[in-house]
Amino acid sequence: MDQQEAASVLLSDRNGPRPKHSLYAYLKFIIPSLIGILFFLTPVVVDDKVTIGLGVVADMLKASTKDYLPAFATALLVLSAVIALFAAAFKPRWAQRDSALAEVFTPKGVWLALRVLGAAFAAMTLFEVGPEWIWNRNTGGVMLIDLTPMLITFFFFAAILLPFLVDFGFMEFIGTLASNIFRWLFKLPGRSSIDAVASWLGSGTVGVLITTQQYEQGFYSKREAAVIATNFSITSIAFSLLIANVIGLEHLFVPFYLTVVATGLIAAVITPRLPPLSWKKDEYHEATGKQIKEELPEGHSLFSWGLEQAVRRAATAPGPAALGKNCLMNVSDIWFGLLPLVMAIGTLSLALAEYTPVFTWLSYPFIPLLELLRIPEAAAAAPTMLVGFADMFLPAVLGKGIESELTRFVIASVSLTQLIYMSEIGVLLLKSKIPLNLLELFAIFILRTLITLPIIALIAHTLVF
Repeated sequence: MDQQEAASVLLSDRNGPRPKHSLYAYLKFIIPSLIGILFFLTPVVVDDKVTIGLGVVADMLKASTKDYLPAFATALLVLSAVIALFAAAFKPRWAQRDSALAEVFTPKGVWLALRVLGAAFAAMTLFEVGPEWIWNRNTGGVMLIDLTPMLITFFFFAAILLPFLVDFGFMEFIGTLASNIFRWLFKLPGRSSIDAVASWLGSGTVGVLITTQQYEQGFYSKREAAVIATNFSITSIAFSLLIANVIGLEHLFVPFYLTVVATGLIAAVITPRLPPLSWKKDEYHEATGKQIKEELPEGHSLFSWGLEQAVRRAATAPGPAALGKNCLMNVSDIWFGLLPLVMAIGTLSLALAEYTPVFTWLSYPFIPLLELLRIPEAAAAAPTMLVGFADMFLPAVLGKGIESELTRFVIASVSLTQLIYMSEIGVLLLKSKIPLNLLELFAIFILRTLITLPIIALIAHTLVF
């Protein structure tokens, strides 16, 4: 069966017979989608930890190469900076073309500066040379030794496997089924439920990656993409368990995670209705225009229309060669484009938190608020309300020494509902084509903190302690 046949619709009128597709057309939707579900959306318990198939294969690669990954990451970052500087200085012919290769290796202005800075920080951290505030184990060491190996392995497999989830009809199928509740509750397309589930079971960065691709392909408007990326890129179950262990709440993991889920949903309803997200326009990416249609035609149920949309999408999916090329460019964009930014911004943010009182000063307004909410050790807890903007690990690291279990519960829960972490999610959003700037990300971070903090405090006082 050719592509035209697979996409054909035999409806003579709106109430006529439904489209008929061959078995091959349905299998082209079902088999790749099942592979995507297996790796992205199926919980797997490994060593008593909940993760997903993508996490399992990424962890296997990381475990077998962990001694070499910091050096490999440094080589990638240095190579990225050298090629970008060469392209900027000599303007070779390939850099002048409108191509994916040129887009990866020709950053301009502040992005070029950050790429060079990221390479320099990585080299200094690897060899422990230069100012200690850069290569210290709690600053550059966290980024190069802890975070970049995870990003290298995780995104390597994510780039290869993500097309199975988004290019063969599964987004259309689930999006149609979930369209009513997501439009009513969140004012979003139903397909955005996939972003949330992929984040929940896998990683917030995977959710952002899906959202970015869907926006650039015309399936989300500017407002929808901004809302989804900042409200549904939730931290995974695996990472939540890690935070609970770090801060000493593993014995309260069930009420802790239920609190995170409940308050996160409330924040997802409220935050998009406030500026700056409410100011975003329902305009689609200029290169593609609007591609999404979730209206239900007459004569169809949600299931039948979702299946029809899925089969049509699968029929137009790229072939193996195109998929391979897209995967290679996605990996290149992350390894050569994203990693230097993560290294640069993450190291600077951690250095501010570790060596300066900036976050302490900024957190002073939270002390009376925490006292009003009857949170013990409010002065010690206040800085943890803001440091999460720099890095997701910092609130748990700073809060683990607080004696009050209730306070540690509040700190951990709030940190997982803030979502905007500059060392990872924030950099990915700034680098993407989703229309969000640094000031808007900080405003959303503060809004989510102010919305979730009183709710979490109420739950902690009344239901948990």
